[in-house]
This record gives sequence, C-alpha cells and structure tokens, in this order.
Amino acid sequence: MPVTAVNPAPRAGGSTPRRGGDGGPSSAGLGARLAVVAGEIKLAHSIFALPFAVLGAFLAWDGARPWRSFAAQMALIVACMFFARTWAMLVNRWADAGFDARNPRTARRAIPAGRLGSSEVAGLALACAVAFVALCGAFLAWFANPWPLALSIPVLAWIAFYSFTKRFTWAAHLFVGSALALSPLAAALAVDPLTLGRVGALPLIASMVLLWVAGFDVIYALQDVEFDRAEGLHSIPSRLGIGPAMWMARGLHLLAFASLAAAWGLDARFGWLFGAAVMLVGALLIAEHVVLARRGKDGLDLAFFTLNGVVSVVVGVLGVADLIS
Repeated sequence: MPVTAVNPAPRAGGSTPRRGGDGGPSSAGLGARLAVVAGEIKLAHSIFALPFAVLGAFLAWDGARPWRSFAAQMALIVACMFFARTWAMLVNRWADAGFDARNPRTARRAIPAGRLGSSEVAGLALACAVAFVALCGAFLAWFANPWPLALSIPVLAWIAFYSFTKRFTWAAHLFVGSALALSPLAAALAVDPLTLGRVGALPLIASMVLLWVAGFDVIYALQDVEFDRAEGLHSIPSRLGIGPAMWMARGLHLLAFASLAAAWGLDARFGWLFGAAVMLVGALLIAEHVVLARRGKDGLDLAFFTLNGVVSVVVGVLGVADLIS
C-alpha cells in the first residue's frame, strides 16, 4: 500500500518466498523480531504526516496557556501518531499478505518471506491499538479533553480501512489521503476541542494533505499496474492506464497546492515564511512530475520519497516558525 517503501526485488533465481504462517520463525529473538517490525512499518515515512500534526497543534494553541502544558500535549500527540501509524501499517501488512506473496515486488515483505507470522503481526497491531486508546485517555485524565478518547476507535477503524479499499474501488488513493489528512485535525482537536470551529485554515490544510497524498499514491501505484489488473485490485493506473493516471496525479497536486495557498490567505497568523513554504511546495510538486515525466519509474525514489518528504517538512517547519515568530 501507498505509505510503504519500494521493496527489493524477489530473491535471486526466482525462488518462492516462504510463507510466515501463524507462528513465524522460532529462531528469531525478540530484538531481531522487533527490528523486522521496524523495517516493515518504515518509521522514516512518518515524515509524511508528523509535520502536519505538529502544525495543527500549533494552530490550535493560543499561546495563553503555559508552554509546559502544551509541550506535554505535544508529547502525547507524537506518541499517539506513532502507535496509530504502526497499527495502520501492521493491519496493511496482515491484510495484504496473500497479495504480497504473489507480487514479485513485495514477496520479500516479512509475512510472505516468513520473518513474521500473520497472528504475530495481528497481535502487535492490536497492542498498538490498545496503546493508542490509552494515550488518548490521557487527554481526558490530564487535560479534561474527552474528544481524543471518544474518537480513538473511529480513528483506528478509518486509518485501517484504507488497506481494504483497493479491493472494491479505484478511489482507494483518496482513502489513504484521508487517513493522513486526519493528522492536523486530530492534533488540533487534542490541544483545543473548540479549535476546529475557529481556525478556518485547518480544514484547508487537511484538504491539502488528502489531495497531495492521493496524488503521490497514484504515482506509487504505477509500479503494480499489471499485477493489480491480474488480481482484480483497483487503482487509478490499473483502471485508466499510465498516461491518464499521471494527469490525474497532476490534477490532484494542483488542487493540493490551491488548498495550501488558500490556507495561507485565510489565516492572518501566516506571514511570509508560510508564503515561502507555499511557493516551495509548488516548485517541489512541479519538480516531482518533471522527474517522473523524464525518468519514469526509475525516478520513483526521488519523486515519491525524497521530494514528498521535503514537502511535508517545509510546510511544517516554516508554518510553525511563522506562528511563533
């Protein structure tokens, strides 16, 4: 699925990967198993959502409450992000294990390759979900904010749901975009439950994340066009073909840029730093599509991972700098 990395090619010689089954390899110690899990969830790719969560939290903070209280909220938000994202990634790996085993690009992922068992991954996912709910409860206990706990189960359900959408709709890209778009909204709600009604830029930033992620997820899906068609899986590239899919990704990114520019214009707290971020994001998105047009799939690492990682950091860092300056 889209928030994962491009995986290495299958084993040399085309050998069939061993299925993990329910138990996983008995010889692997706890440290080795946790290392495998860390590799599967691609912690580095938290960079796609975390800066937007931080920006959402700062948009909700009015500066009047003590910094120490806000810092504690931020620590909880980051911890919640970690467990929620790990839950979603592990559900994805568990749900897609059968497809991954048949796809040469993904056959060396942990479950089909036998490094982790299906039940083991499911158990770890459940543990992350419990940890997430418990951390959401801390907002009620420490800050008298019931909303993170009240919405914790619906949020977990929604961010896991995207893993199943490619089975029935080509709009799966929008579902994964919406999962990441929750990050600025949820962080703002955790800091101040009233913030969604008074900070008009927040829905626009969430819209930007949804459209931006959906656009680069369309690009990611270019790798599996033939496999998706053979397996009856849905994506814009498998439905429309590579050329139209590329134009669809460009359109989504154009709308993402427009949403970000609108957020800049709507919130008076954003000044020239956030304006610079908007311009840089526009340039980065253009560069992404130029790289893909010239290099095709060979440019995917640069276009998908590097440039999009820079997009999120630029928006988060310059946006927060503007708010506190």
